[in-house]
Amino acid sequence: MFGAALEPQPLKRRLKPELTLFDSATIVAGSMIGSGIFIVSADIARQVESPAAILLVWIVSGVMTVAGALAYAELAAMMPEAGGQYVYLREVYGGLWAFLFGWTFLLVIQTGTIAAVAVAFARFAGVMWPALGSELWFGIGGVGLSGERLGAILVIIVLTWINLRGLELGKLVQNGFTTAKILSLMFIVAVGCLFAPNPAAVSLNFGSAQSFFGTAQWLSLPFAAAFGAAMVGGLFSADAWANVTFTAAEVKNPRRDLPLALLGGAAIVVLLYVLTNLSYLFQLPAGGSADSVTIFGRGIAHAPSDRVASAAMEIVWGGTGAAITAIVVMISTFGCANGMILTGARVVYAMSRDRVFFRAAGELNQASAPAYALAIQAVWSCVLALSGTYSDLLDYVIFAQLLFYILTVGAVFLLRVKMPDAPRPYRAWGYPWVPALYIVAAAAMTIDLLIMKPGYTWPGLLIVASGVPIYRFVTRERSTAR
Repeated sequence: MFGAALEPQPLKRRLKPELTLFDSATIVAGSMIGSGIFIVSADIARQVESPAAILLVWIVSGVMTVAGALAYAELAAMMPEAGGQYVYLREVYGGLWAFLFGWTFLLVIQTGTIAAVAVAFARFAGVMWPALGSELWFGIGGVGLSGERLGAILVIIVLTWINLRGLELGKLVQNGFTTAKILSLMFIVAVGCLFAPNPAAVSLNFGSAQSFFGTAQWLSLPFAAAFGAAMVGGLFSADAWANVTFTAAEVKNPRRDLPLALLGGAAIVVLLYVLTNLSYLFQLPAGGSADSVTIFGRGIAHAPSDRVASAAMEIVWGGTGAAITAIVVMISTFGCANGMILTGARVVYAMSRDRVFFRAAGELNQASAPAYALAIQAVWSCVLALSGTYSDLLDYVIFAQLLFYILTVGAVFLLRVKMPDAPRPYRAWGYPWVPALYIVAAAAMTIDLLIMKPGYTWPGLLIVASGVPIYRFVTRERSTAR
């Protein structure tokens, strides 16, 4: 039960500080790079159409990501505790807002992402193993078991088991797969841009100012609205950069290494994302005009099943390109899922230590891993994978996630006023302008989403709000127990 059973207990085991700067940076980069970079460019191209606008979406999304990371770095260095963002919200805004973040995080944000990334792994594995198909073996409606979903569940179980063995094994997997996926993206960039660019695609995308910038009125309100909607894909392909803050208590030198890891890891991924999209434009036309369909089959905007990376590599190697891309995506999604599983359980652990979640989730096993928190996260991720609704749930919380980012970056300003003399091993670069611009840009996106995608924003708020009565119940029961 919540509350009544949650009396303070002595900590028999503690989280071990075993993460170096390199380990922390691979958590940042590895959690960011999942399946999004290989597919969301198609939706971005459908929204904004021109090559220049596609690249600008990724650049602006990257600038926002780095600006957010710079602000989080100040908070991470000030409060290097397990739970990261959950702790910052608790210290600045109080227990309710921290709980709402943790509740939404466990209910949808982290577990839904784990499910989605694991399914993406199984989907691309299906290129080589057709048994991992998407057709349901049995179920009701969209809920049920298929080869694809079984593969996703096995990935979640295997990675959870690895992390139950302790941080040492979990970080080895993270380091290996993050290094492999970064090298894979560099390979795609090198092949697409340097060694085998497609002259026809280069001409269609970069041959003239009109072909590069398109015919849209860039300063018009409709274009601005479409651009904002397109940035959702860019921002959430680069999301999870803050996950390393959840493991702050396990970083050897958090006051120095967390800021460096946040900035370095995010900057490397942003640069790779922009260059990867440039390589796509060197292989495929941005749109799907009659000429491009004749030459290429389909452009970026209409790549089969939105698999832009596969379509680009098929231009270079034909059918072999699809298999190469499938392997790259499998490496990427496996490493991403590991980073999400490793870090996400630390938020559940922090909630339990605050006595607003099941007591057992705040306990560590013999390997100093939050075993129950990992198990709870894994079970719910598997349920979401079976439900087939994880992608819809992620769409619903995009708006709420932005609100939590705004609140957390805003905490930098509030703490500067409330605690001006507090030790700050790192101060946010560009303060107050850079974090202020981040808040303005994120706020503009929330307004844009309210207008452009109201079907997703209001359900997202309802998911967050559902935590309010839970929190009231938990705190009331805890007070009664006292």
